[in-house]
Amino acid sequence: MSTGPVQQDAPESPASDVGPAVAAASGPPVASEPSGSPLDDWWGRVLSSPGRRRLWYWGGPIAVTVLAAVLRLWNLAHPHALVFDETFYVKDAYTLLNNGYESTWPADADPEFNAGNTDIFTTEGSFVVHPPLGKWIIAAGLAVFGADSSFGWRIGTVVVGVLAVFLLTVIARRLFASTLLAVVAGLLFAVDGHAIVMSRVALLDVSVMFFALLGFGAVLLDRSWHERRLATRLAERRSRGMEPSWGPTLWWRPWLLAAGLAFGLTASVKWSGLYFLAAFGVYLVVVDALARRRAGVPFWLSAAALKQGPVAFLLLVPIALGSYLVTWTGWFVTSGGFYRGWADQTDAAWTGPLAWVPHALQSFWHFQVAAYNYHVNLSTPHPYQANPLTWLLMIRPTSMYYEGSSFGQNGCLVDTCAEAINSVGNPLVWWAAMVAALYLVYRLARYREWRIGLILMGLAAGYLPWLMYLNRTVFQFYTIAFEPYLLLGLTFVIGLILGTREDPWWRRQRGIGVVGVYLGCVLAVSAFFYPIWTAQQVPFWFWQLHIWLPGWR
Repeated sequence: MSTGPVQQDAPESPASDVGPAVAAASGPPVASEPSGSPLDDWWGRVLSSPGRRRLWYWGGPIAVTVLAAVLRLWNLAHPHALVFDETFYVKDAYTLLNNGYESTWPADADPEFNAGNTDIFTTEGSFVVHPPLGKWIIAAGLAVFGADSSFGWRIGTVVVGVLAVFLLTVIARRLFASTLLAVVAGLLFAVDGHAIVMSRVALLDVSVMFFALLGFGAVLLDRSWHERRLATRLAERRSRGMEPSWGPTLWWRPWLLAAGLAFGLTASVKWSGLYFLAAFGVYLVVVDALARRRAGVPFWLSAAALKQGPVAFLLLVPIALGSYLVTWTGWFVTSGGFYRGWADQTDAAWTGPLAWVPHALQSFWHFQVAAYNYHVNLSTPHPYQANPLTWLLMIRPTSMYYEGSSFGQNGCLVDTCAEAINSVGNPLVWWAAMVAALYLVYRLARYREWRIGLILMGLAAGYLPWLMYLNRTVFQFYTIAFEPYLLLGLTFVIGLILGTREDPWWRRQRGIGVVGVYLGCVLAVSAFFYPIWTAQQVPFWFWQLHIWLPGWR
């Protein structure tokens, strides 16, 4: 994904606080003009001591994480009703907690569950099409706060969503070598409505996003680890007079093991996590090939594909598969799960060369095949289904909840009131991020910058596979899985606009002004939309003001 040299992380400038990836694009300073701005001088004085720099280094990311927590926790228990697909995942989580596997419920069980009559499930296994890890995360909240607490239903996804904001700031700082840009990325994630909504409802997709982002961060760390180890090994061989044809095989890559674990956990929430594993597996081979070419290895391509590539596979895939199987422990150690006894039925077990496979694994495989067939054939019409081609434009966001009231009902003090949970993102964030992503595609083709290649790989892994399922029933809220990479791309462009303190004063001041106005408008729009992200009761006319496109109803 990149042919340029890997830049080492540079120490941050207290005044400009813009990393080398951004500063390099700003061009050489103009000697005949003053550079920087008064704000740079002030910021330099603010961070004039090591203690203050350390405080900013951690305080900035922690501040936007706290903001994210407040926005996601406020009035979390409202509405006290299972909304949208909470009807599946909360109840599945509760039966996992009690039976060790997902089991069935009586017909129309939601009103009883909402009323606190939660122990009405059966011991009969239920056919579920998503792995259990995301539901175990929801179950943790039920275990602590009780199944009768709507706060408990949702707190697990809130914790994951808040941690994702902090994780994004850490990744952005590593990627751009700038705490300021890290805080900008975290702020955009903290206040975006799509991220807020998806963290406040007990669905699985925030967990997909979080574990995929963990894997992305591990790949980022492996990149520099791999580069250093490869250079060291090649230097050792050349010092002994050995000119390598293929170069060394690198077996010890701890961050690659961590990436395999993270992507395995991603797939343990939803199978779409497999796309991240596959995409970054290919990415690692390409990165290794380019690193060997830069190092002067003659057969760099075949070495990456035939020598280091299989090793990368062994470091990634077995641990991913193992983590996936571990998350199914409840199904394996109990006997009531769906299809748990399938291979024990007459004439159901495998015969011939595969007859030795334990019946539990045969039954498990049969379960996975049945779930796969369900996924690929799902085409039931839904009023909020959204074509993936329209996702980046936010044409049809998902309405998770709507409750209308008349005067005197539920505390309504005007003629008509509305309470809504709509997963529409902050338009200023999403539409700007879409434009930034298009620019990054152009910039990658022209400049071959590795940071851009890595960001676009995350976006491609989360988005492009869905273009194969244009006729399947899919939803806009799936985009939470790749939203972090959209924000990283937008943050990169914001860094270009900011420039550095070495730029001419007029350009630097203009850049700071543009970014400041943009971020101020983002915060204002988020404040305007916040009531319809969090089911606050508002006058009906106020709700209508948020319908900017016909599909937002």
